[in-house]
Amino acid sequence: MKTYKLTAFEANGEKLLDETFQAKNDEVAKEVGFKLLSEKSLTAKTHRCTSSSGKLLLFHT
Repeated sequence: MKTYKLTAFEANGEKLLDETFQAKNDEVAKEVGFKLLSEKSLTAKTHRCTSSSGKLLLFHT
């Protein structure tokens, strides 16, 4: 299992979400990250999901 970091922000920089989670691979991590954002109604906010190696998996501004 790999470790991933998901963050979401308001336009003013306020952090709305800062979660670390584990997933089998990058594709599963993208699905998990999008699901977490959807559950918290944050898909339209600025967000990013990165792997522990620094790979950017999800990004929205």
